[in-house]
Amino acid sequence: MEIHGFNKTTLLDYPEHIAATVFTGGCNFRCPFCHNGELVLDPARQPSVAEEEVLYYLKKRQGILQGVCVTGGEPTLQRDLRAFLQKIKELEYPIKLDTNGYMPGVLWELLQEHLIDYVAMDIKASRDNYARAAGLPHMDISRIEESIGILKSSGIPYEFRTTVVKGIHTVGEFKEIGRWIEGCPAYYLQSYQENDNCLYRMIQTAESNAVKPGGAEVFGAFSREELEQMAELVRKYVGKVVLRGVVGT
Repeated sequence: MEIHGFNKTTLLDYPEHIAATVFTGGCNFRCPFCHNGELVLDPARQPSVAEEEVLYYLKKRQGILQGVCVTGGEPTLQRDLRAFLQKIKELEYPIKLDTNGYMPGVLWELLQEHLIDYVAMDIKASRDNYARAAGLPHMDISRIEESIGILKSSGIPYEFRTTVVKGIHTVGEFKEIGRWIEGCPAYYLQSYQENDNCLYRMIQTAESNAVKPGGAEVFGAFSREELEQMAELVRKYVGKVVLRGVVGT
């Protein structure tokens, strides 16, 4: 496994679990607002963590930790993800997978082999706005639709989530998103927060033949009132809507 980060204890990443979080490198999206820009663009240059070190720690913490979250980057790009999850399962941990949903075949296989117990899938935007939010010139939206369908019929707990960015999204498109994910148990709206590691600040000539220095695009956070309007548009379609990262919530 290509592991480039290991949070040994978290109360935030896996709902209702004291968990450890494993960060994989690389991603098939280039979301300009991604806050893990270095991990996405150049994972080979990031500090690595040996798989054996992670497994040793998890074994030592059996009975204390209640789960493991595998995130990224995009974990489903890892060729040995299945084998790694099997090793975690041998330690009797429930596993939460964070994914962008663009590898539905991998998601399906992991579910069929009972290697994941909870999935958090990003919904980047409405269908028409998806490629822009994902930072791609073109994309196959049917892959996202397939992953949504897989999760809806999976029988395991799952959530959808959107990082909401002024400059990418509009309030009105969340009605379409609500219809798209209708029936899901939980949908989280994460307020965008700027930092120096945002991917749009870091894209270099080798990546796109065009330097995009900081400030080439203007992104920002929506107001609480606007986020509440988005939540209200979605609420009639899903089990619950929760705002994250909003001051005072």
